[in-house]
Amino acid sequence: MDVSWENNEYFSQNEPSTMDLEDRMVSADYHEEDEWENPLRPQTLSEYIGQEKNKENLSVYIQAAKQRGESLDHVLLYGPPGLGKTTLAQIIARELGVNFRITSGPALERPGDLAALLTSLEPNDVLFIDEIHRLPRTVEEILYPAMEDFSIDIMNGKGAGAQAIHLPLDHFTLVGATTRAGQLSAPLRDRFGVVLRLELYTAEELSQIVERSARILGISCSHGGALELATRSRGTPRIANRLLKRVRDFAQMMNNGMIDEKTAKESLTRLEIDELGLDKTDRRMLKAMIEYYGGGPVGLETIAAMIGEESVTIEDVYEPYLMQIGFLSRTPRGRLVLPAAYKHLGIAQPGQQSLL
Repeated sequence: MDVSWENNEYFSQNEPSTMDLEDRMVSADYHEEDEWENPLRPQTLSEYIGQEKNKENLSVYIQAAKQRGESLDHVLLYGPPGLGKTTLAQIIARELGVNFRITSGPALERPGDLAALLTSLEPNDVLFIDEIHRLPRTVEEILYPAMEDFSIDIMNGKGAGAQAIHLPLDHFTLVGATTRAGQLSAPLRDRFGVVLRLELYTAEELSQIVERSARILGISCSHGGALELATRSRGTPRIANRLLKRVRDFAQMMNNGMIDEKTAKESLTRLEIDELGLDKTDRRMLKAMIEYYGGGPVGLETIAAMIGEESVTIEDVYEPYLMQIGFLSRTPRGRLVLPAAYKHLGIAQPGQQSLL
C-alpha cells in the first residue's frame, strides 16, 4: 500500500506555540515524538484496541465494499485529539488494500491544491483530510461534487473568456477527521455516509494499549504498572504511549528497567501528574480560579491572563478533560469550578472545613 503525506509541514507549523504547552506530558495534541510512522500504530482492525462498536460496524462496511468491488462510503471520524483517528484511517485503507493519501484542512489553501490531489487518486483510494473543519470555504465547495458525483469543474482562464472544464474522477473514499464536528458545514457533513464518534478509552483498554506498546518497544511492564499509567492518561492512547516512554527512563535508573506499579507511581509523581491525570498547569488554573475568584464564574480571557496562556489553548487543550471529569463547567457568565475539583485539590468550599 502506498502511503503519501501531502503538505506534511502543516503538522509542525500547527504545534502549540508556548513552551509550557509543549512541555505538557498530558497534552493530547501532536508532539514531535508522536511521529506518524511509528511502530506503535496498529496495522489492522484486529490489532486496534477499543472503540469496539465502531470497529464492528467498520468491518462490515469494508467487507461489503470489497465484495461489491466498490469504494467505501465517505467516512467522518470525530472526537477529542489523540484517540486514533489517523490510525483508523490508515487501517481503513490497509483493510481495503488501496493507496492512502493524507493532507490537512489548513494545508489546502486554494481549490487547485485539492483538484491536483483528487485527480492523482487511483480507483478506490483513500484520501484522509485531518482537521477537515478548517478547510477554506472555496476549497470545500470543490469537495461537494467530488464526493457526490466523483467529478470536479475547473475554471480555465479569467474574466469573460473563462471556461469551465469538467473532469471526471475515479471513485475514492474521503476520510475526514475533526475535533470539532459542530464547526463542519451542513452540506459537507451530510455527504458522509459513515459518521463515527471516537470515545475516550477506559483504564482497562488503555492498560492493554500500554502492554502492547511495551512489548513492541521491548520494555518490561507489569499489568499493575500498565494500569497505573492508564489511569493517569486522560482516556487517551497518545498520552498513554508518551507516558510509557518517559516512565521507561525512570524505570531504567530506578528498577533495572522494570515498570511495576510502585515504579510507575513514583515516576509519575516526579512528572507531577496526579492519579487523575492532572498536571501542574491544570491544578494551577483551578487553584487560581478558586483563590482569586471564589471558584467562579470566571471569564475565559481572565483565566488566560491569570495563567499566561492563550484563550484558545485553554478552550481546546485544558478545559475539555476538566469538564469531562466534572471539575469545570461552562456557564453563560463564565467558567465555574465544581465541587469534585475542590475535593480533589483538598480545598474547602466556602462554608466547609479544609479537606486536607
